[in-house]
Amino acid sequence: MRILVTGGAGFIGSALVRHLVRETPHTVLNVDKLTYAGNLASLHPIANSPRYSFLQADICDQAAIAAAMAAFRPDVVTHLAAESHVDRSIDGPGAFIQTNIVGTFAMLQAALGYWRGLDADAQAAFRFHHISTDEVFGTLADDGFFTEETPYDPHSPYSASKASSDHLVRAWADTYGLPVLVTNCSNNYGPYHFPEKLIPLMIIKALAGETLPVYGKGLNVRDWLFVEDHARALTAVFEKGTPGESYIIGGRAERTNITVVTRICETLDQVRPRTDGRSYKDQIGQVADRPGHDHRYAIDPSKIERTLGWTAQETFDSGIERTIRWYLDNEAWWRPLVEEKGAVQRVGLAG
Repeated sequence: MRILVTGGAGFIGSALVRHLVRETPHTVLNVDKLTYAGNLASLHPIANSPRYSFLQADICDQAAIAAAMAAFRPDVVTHLAAESHVDRSIDGPGAFIQTNIVGTFAMLQAALGYWRGLDADAQAAFRFHHISTDEVFGTLADDGFFTEETPYDPHSPYSASKASSDHLVRAWADTYGLPVLVTNCSNNYGPYHFPEKLIPLMIIKALAGETLPVYGKGLNVRDWLFVEDHARALTAVFEKGTPGESYIIGGRAERTNITVVTRICETLDQVRPRTDGRSYKDQIGQVADRPGHDHRYAIDPSKIERTLGWTAQETFDSGIERTIRWYLDNEAWWRPLVEEKGAVQRVGLAG
């Protein structure tokens, strides 16, 4: 198949592109605006493949996207391009409204025009796959799980913008007949993760001997999904999923934030001990909590496991060790992001 990936220079997008080029026979066009979080260095391992090409374009530019579809002739559009950092959405919600809502509208309009021009067989085979987040569902108490039937209840500008985009995608299916798929995933982690996010931030600050800033008491709970497991899940959805269906994707790896940070420290103690013999856990410190911080996210991925045969291959402990070893071995990838883009500076204190 011919797969058009938006946001393919981002964290999850680049993992999907690498997976598709390395592990499948599909041909990929990566469409990315290259904002601060887009990094073509994340595609270096597959950049020379004859089945990979790149186009710098803004998803809000409907004409450019329509032209890309007309030229590339995709069988599948996987729409990952988005502003994704909750803290940034607190300080600057406008970019999230523009990219996540207006950009998704432009993508849908371009895809609809392209799909209407296909013959009947190609129309039946086409898929518009929208990748979203479990944050659209809001917060959970200490028990229970998100499922595909969970009502939407977003609390941050980021999650509200993603919820809006999900609704737009389903509306284009119901109103115009566009064959769509929607997936909502839990927190991803792994190689090539922009250093503003929790796990890479803690790894890099630990190595620098800095305080590891844990929000509040660190008791907020997230489900963690290794990014390469997510890439395999996305591929299974657009290859085998039923149009109109939603699938939620999680790693069955619930952890409090303080547990995550502690595990990072314990792993670093083993693979890169501090020179003074102390534990990295001594660097953990508490900082003011994020405004509107959801208490708990947890996913029941039974539907995708049952209907598409996907399961996460990485445990949390094995995934964390793989991630830490990658950051230790790839300082040339993340060091410029820290020095040139201020990727470890905290944002999101407005409120």
